[in-house]
Order: sequence, then C-alpha cells, then structure tokens
Amino acid sequence: MALNEIQSKQCDDNTTDFSDLKAVIFNTSLKREEEKSHTRLLLSVAGEIMSRNGVEVDHIHAASHQIAYGVYPDMTEHGWDRDDWPTLWEKVSAADILIIGTPIWLGEESSLCRVLIERLYGMSGMLNDKGQSIFYGKTGGAVITGNEDGIKHCAMTILYALGHLGYMIPPQADCGWIGEAGPGPSYGDDVEGEPAGFDNDFTQRNATIMTWNLMHTARMLKDAGGLPNHGNDRNAWKAGCRFDYENPEHRQ
Repeated sequence: MALNEIQSKQCDDNTTDFSDLKAVIFNTSLKREEEKSHTRLLLSVAGEIMSRNGVEVDHIHAASHQIAYGVYPDMTEHGWDRDDWPTLWEKVSAADILIIGTPIWLGEESSLCRVLIERLYGMSGMLNDKGQSIFYGKTGGAVITGNEDGIKHCAMTILYALGHLGYMIPPQADCGWIGEAGPGPSYGDDVEGEPAGFDNDFTQRNATIMTWNLMHTARMLKDAGGLPNHGNDRNAWKAGCRFDYENPEHRQ
C-alpha cells in the first residue's frame, strides 16, 4: 500500500530504531480471499508504515485458517479434528505489536474477530518469566472498516479485551473508515475513478497516529524490559488460593 506524502515524510524523518520489533496484523474479514478484503487495505497502511521503519510485519488472514472456537489453547484436545490456532499463536506470542482489523456487521465486529479474542483469552493462564500475564510487555490496536456506524463501538470492545488480557493500549490506538449510512462503497472501492477512503484525512491521520503510537509504546516497553512485576505477580496468589488461572472455566 503506497503511503501519502505526509506518511512517507514521517518515515523518512524517523530516527528511532524499531528494527528489533515484531508485529502481527490480524485481519478478521469474513471474505475467504484476502485480496478482496477492504479491511486488509486499511490494515496495509499500518503495515507499510511499520515495515518502512524496520518492524517485522506478519499479516494473518483469519478466514484462510481453520481456527476452532473455544477457550482452550488447543481445541483438538477438546473434540475438534483440526485447529490452526496453536501455530498462529506462536506468531502472536512472539510479536511486540498486535493489530486486530475487523469489518462492521450490524454494528458489531465480525464473528471471526470474536473467535480471535476468545482464543487469545484462552491463553491468559500463561505467564511470563516475571509471573505476569503472557501479554504483558506487548501493545495492541484496532482497525475498523464498513459502510455502517460502529467504528468506536467496535474499537471499544476490542481494545478493552486486549487491555484486560494484559496488552498496553497506547493513546489513539484505533482507526477506521465508514462510508455513507446504508449500502454503498467500502474502503478502496472505485468511486468515479478514485478509491474510496484513500484521501480521507480523518482515516489516514488516525491510522498514522495509531501506528506510530504502537511503535513508540512497543519501543518503550522493550527498552524497559516490560512492566515491573511488583504487585502484579500472579504467583504470589497461588499459595492457598482456590482460583486456578490456568483453568478457563475459572475465568468465565
């Protein structure tokens, strides 16, 4: 995805080294073919900014994988014949930055987006070497597309879920694009010879600010070695505690 003049200049003028950072961009479009996804187009703005600044970026198209629904790390151990989540989790767990992209349907994020959040939740019993949630020291954002209202509502639920799991949510951690209310062009559709939304200042500004804030937050967290674990070490609660964090049924 080509960047506009402002976005390109910011990349050219950057002096911060982000080359040791990894990002996963998860597209939860309902379209099976990624190249037809409007959400992928807007996600690619964030991906291109990060790539231009040395971040290792991995795009994952959820509909191209068979992600079983459930809240256990591997659902093949709970009745499913196939579950691609354990392989995808390796990429998510290795990433410093997670961006979740979703279209809006009936004012809500996609069903695949909810499945992804549930599968992330299924990993929340895992701890890092400080005894904190495995998601501590990582940062997350949300990208929303559609042609109906709901950008802020969808971003609210996604970012709350990520924050609850342990992701650090920076300022302005979401962006989105919607057309006029009702049936109409989606992001990137041809409108009189021009792609819809590409020249929308509000969308491009927020996508840019979100991406840089994610990179800055990830840089600070990495340089600081994550968050101090005083007061948030889960191991301190294990002795004599009947609540089992590693049992998803206790987290429901």
